Amino acid sequence: MENPSIGFIGLGNMGSPMVERLLAAKFEVSVWGRSAAKLAPWKERGLRTAGSAKDLACHCDVVITCVTDTNAIEELVFGHDGIAESNKATLLIDHSTIHPVATQQFAERLDKANGMKWLDIPVSGGPIGVENGTLIGMAGGSEAGLKAVTSILASYTKQVTRMGDVGAGQATKVVNQMVIGGNIAVLAEALNYADNFGVSAAEIPDALTGGWADSSVLQVHGRRMTSADYSSEVDARIMLKDIDIALDMGAKTISRMPVTSLVRRSYNTLIEGGNADKGQSGLMWIYKQKPL
Repeated sequence: MENPSIGFIGLGNMGSPMVERLLAAKFEVSVWGRSAAKLAPWKERGLRTAGSAKDLACHCDVVITCVTDTNAIEELVFGHDGIAESNKATLLIDHSTIHPVATQQFAERLDKANGMKWLDIPVSGGPIGVENGTLIGMAGGSEAGLKAVTSILASYTKQVTRMGDVGAGQATKVVNQMVIGGNIAVLAEALNYADNFGVSAAEIPDALTGGWADSSVLQVHGRRMTSADYSSEVDARIMLKDIDIALDMGAKTISRMPVTSLVRRSYNTLIEGGNADKGQSGLMWIYKQKPL
């Protein structure tokens, strides 16, 4: 696919910098969203703002989605004036993190509706990764489809690995979220222990740099935890949603997930206490309030 026109849906913390990267790479980009406030800045910059998801897909070759959850994807694809009613776009790239089985079902429905092919390519690396063009993607879908959008993905990713057919990308993202969620949960526990003993928890990330316990989670979330800086955090309910998907997939595949079940308890405690806005780094904060 040479010089494809792109329609983008999902102008949040991840989506907006993705659009910026696409524009910097000289792609023709149109946008749509349910929030007029989020659309306004793009309209002021001269981007075409569609009237609906269907309208967007009728004026582009590739539709990219990056929204909150499975229900949001189903609505914008199959709801009234949804992507499934379009007749131009040939590929849908979904960067959202949604249920793997639902992804397979949606892909089949969309193909039957208008012939569009589905690529599930959830990403990891956060807004900083988008801005630096260093996201990693986990792809599900055909080799031909993935090859067709290589130039698009190259504008904001450093690596995209095809993991199998449709749904495999989301299944791999489950692994990613299990590892990150668990890592953050045990990091909060460890830093709280260090602080209670009298060790400077703030120095732990530096002390462990380069060792086997080092990680991006330690260096980013660890520092946020010890400084109680939640200003850059994403709502903790996003991770809880991903953990719930993991546990459901564990049940569907008869895979025991006792650790992930415990991790869910930590996130749920944070959220039920009304502190979802503290994000994942808020897990250390709850140790200072009451025992889990």
